[in-house]
Amino acid sequence: MSSPDALPSPPPPAARLIGLGGWLPPRQVTNAELCTRLDTSAEWIRTRIGITTRHIADPTTATSDMAVEAGLRAMKSAGVDHVDALVLATTTPDHPVPATAPTVAHRLGLRHVPAFDLAAGCSGFVYATSVAAALIQAGTARTALVVGAETMSAIIDPADRSTAPIFGDGAGAAVLGAGRAGEPGTLGPVAWGSDGEHADAIYVPEGGSRRFPGLPPGDGAGRYVHMRGNVVLRQAVRHMSQVSRDAAAAAGWTVQDIDRLIVHQANARISAAVADALCLPPEAVPSNIARVGNTSAASVPLLLAHAAANGQLTAGQRVLVAAFGAGFTWAATTLVWPAGLHAVS
Repeated sequence: MSSPDALPSPPPPAARLIGLGGWLPPRQVTNAELCTRLDTSAEWIRTRIGITTRHIADPTTATSDMAVEAGLRAMKSAGVDHVDALVLATTTPDHPVPATAPTVAHRLGLRHVPAFDLAAGCSGFVYATSVAAALIQAGTARTALVVGAETMSAIIDPADRSTAPIFGDGAGAAVLGAGRAGEPGTLGPVAWGSDGEHADAIYVPEGGSRRFPGLPPGDGAGRYVHMRGNVVLRQAVRHMSQVSRDAAAAAGWTVQDIDRLIVHQANARISAAVADALCLPPEAVPSNIARVGNTSAASVPLLLAHAAANGQLTAGQRVLVAAFGAGFTWAATTLVWPAGLHAVS
């Protein structure tokens, strides 16, 4: 039993955003180039999806390569050369085995730190950030690097007009450090969830221990993403709107308190519908989908880095981050934007 005069235990640390970085492959593929092989038009892609160009990795570039580039930039932004843990969110690892994160850690010079992959589709970065934040709050790590990296071009059928115009490649990363609860940059409570009933709305039939039904063996289509776009659109709007409300409430905010909504760049119509559902004006919802496309787990960190670099995120703004992805999965969290954070991309 403690003495009446014993000092109270210090509060646990909070996870604070201290660095941001992003990297995109140099090659850009325009709608016009896509339309030379797809039965669609550049204008249809632009008006229906909101994309005019996307970055595509060359055949020698893998997810780990992009993750290393983004990680280096995030660590430079944070002013650190070492972190205590690395979490990599990806749907497109270099190989089924081993995990890609240890390779990324090794190439970043992070010897013997815990490093692991996390797969939650396009929600992966928010999921991974919440896991890394928990490591910091538990005292297991003082700093953590969270990376979202995707080579979506490796699993997209280049002749499929329902997916080929949507996805791009890239990587974004954030460094979290131990801070004090309530100070700018600390992450608020996470709101998240999943619904496996819709697992077949976005899926790759082959590559795991169970083959999705519906495709004949060996037809080649089993290695590509298949998607039921109308189901995805409806569910994405519904769940990102609700999880945003839940995360705001958990932070003690109302929806009207949100200064900036950073939403996964799945489709410009989805982003606009979520903003409408939350009654947020267009200027409160930064977007980069027009020039990068849907980069899955890399989408949120790339948008954070781009919005910070172009002045759309400024000190003191209340920022809510929300994502939705295959599984289905969804997640959201909050932070007050810190002063002095300079993204490197």
